[in-house]
Amino acid sequence: SDWSSDVCSSDLSAISSRRGYFMLLTIFVITILCFAVAYKFYGGFQSRFYDLDPNRKTPATELQDDIDYCPAHPAVLMGHHFASIAGAGPVVGPIAAAAALGWLPTLLWIIIGCIFFGGVHDMGALVASIRHKGMSIGEVVRQWIGARGHKLFLAFTWLSLTLVIAVFLELAAQTFAADPAVAFTATLYIFLAMVFGVAIYHYGISLKVSTIIMLPILFGSLIFGIESSWVQSTFALSLDTWRMALIVYIFAASVLPVWLLLQPRDYLASYMLYFSVFIGGVGMIFGGASYEVKLPAFKGFVTASGDWLWPLLFITVACGAISGFHSLVASGTTSKQLKRETDAVPVGYGAMLLEGVVGVIALGTIMMSGEMLQGGPTVVYGNGLGQFASLLGISPRVGTALGLLALNSFILTSLDTATRLARYQLQEFTGMSLNKYLATAISVGVALALIFVKTGKVAAWQMIWPVFGATNQLVAAIALLAMGVWVIRSLKKSAGFIMYPMAFMLVTTIVALVQMIAANLNNYIVSGISTVLLVLTVLLLKEAYAALKAAKAE
Repeated sequence: SDWSSDVCSSDLSAISSRRGYFMLLTIFVITILCFAVAYKFYGGFQSRFYDLDPNRKTPATELQDDIDYCPAHPAVLMGHHFASIAGAGPVVGPIAAAAALGWLPTLLWIIIGCIFFGGVHDMGALVASIRHKGMSIGEVVRQWIGARGHKLFLAFTWLSLTLVIAVFLELAAQTFAADPAVAFTATLYIFLAMVFGVAIYHYGISLKVSTIIMLPILFGSLIFGIESSWVQSTFALSLDTWRMALIVYIFAASVLPVWLLLQPRDYLASYMLYFSVFIGGVGMIFGGASYEVKLPAFKGFVTASGDWLWPLLFITVACGAISGFHSLVASGTTSKQLKRETDAVPVGYGAMLLEGVVGVIALGTIMMSGEMLQGGPTVVYGNGLGQFASLLGISPRVGTALGLLALNSFILTSLDTATRLARYQLQEFTGMSLNKYLATAISVGVALALIFVKTGKVAAWQMIWPVFGATNQLVAAIALLAMGVWVIRSLKKSAGFIMYPMAFMLVTTIVALVQMIAANLNNYIVSGISTVLLVLTVLLLKEAYAALKAAKAE
């Protein structure tokens, strides 16, 4: 009887393992194939639709000032853009959505969203910006929807960016305070990035040579940081100390020439992100043979907390499928560094697909754990990447630290880019009457108020953070609307492939905001902000409708 029980148990374990293997492998392979086909055909379609010309001058070359406008090597710009748009979203969003709804709907939305929603949104924002002298989507709104819509959009996005700065600064500071090795490596990134920028732009050292020299130092610093007692003691600083250090860093990243700090730091950080994607890919392909899939494929249309799959799924996954923040990055820093128009395909469309791969890998980590672990999505991701790394002979401790460092790199690159973008938005809103120092100081000051001003023991950013998911997706819908109006009025083409995703995201976010208002009638801050966002949206829609009506009459 005992022998029979053992055999049955062993057989069931083997079956479960095989299922896990084929599940993770199948999911990953299907994702890669879908994205490869989409890049080739749908990316190519958009390139032809926008008539991208490698010989046409871009704002980076035409307006080059080596401060904001600076033509970059495609690999460098890809690194900056991918690292900036990724943030914590493609990790936190898919894990949270899958934990609540199951892995299958999350996977489907990542694949469909990246190809037909996020990729269209990101590439369209980048192309629209380079056709408007590298200005933000706000300028596209101004020219093709109207001055009133322009002001509304800039106010909307600037407030969103200050919230991003506050949240990501807090997350980065907490990560540094919790792990001295991560803090040490991230700090080293900053100083080596400046050396890297000077070496390339002032001394003419090739990108390949500089990269070969820097990368071993950066990866070695993580191992050194884990093993070194000096690092563990020297970089074990308080949360407030790291907050102050990060404030100094993001201010510098906003005002210094883009080639000196922001561009090279994001480029170098991207290799850590690429390496984490490689480890995650290995884990997805081979890990199923070692790790059981515990998460159900589908948990139902209603979550345990009473939320419906729609709109929850499409708000929660966020950066893993589509994110309004991406359009701000694409039309903010990236468009000012695009060397050739055709680079918009790999940078704009390709980076979004790569972010989808990150989202699927994050999905794989929650599939293995089967539930949300204590500490939330970041712990789930770090532990999962540690398990995947062990398949390559890397100790789980180093693998987990690598996963957390990669996640911190996502956060830090989004943080410094968001600060520079907030500066751009505020300067544009004031008609460039504010210099870069004052615009940065105001933006950072508002973000700090969100961190340090509290109601009881709850910081202001924590109170309004639940609104951010809907706000971010609403920015995406409005950006798509601006692109669609531009295509219809300026390019004189049908914009169905832009306007259909826009309509879906617009309805989804409006429903989410209405639900949030109904659920928070006693919370005047959350319900009040949600109401303001709804009013702004209605006013922008009214302006866009008038613009499209005028276009038909032309």
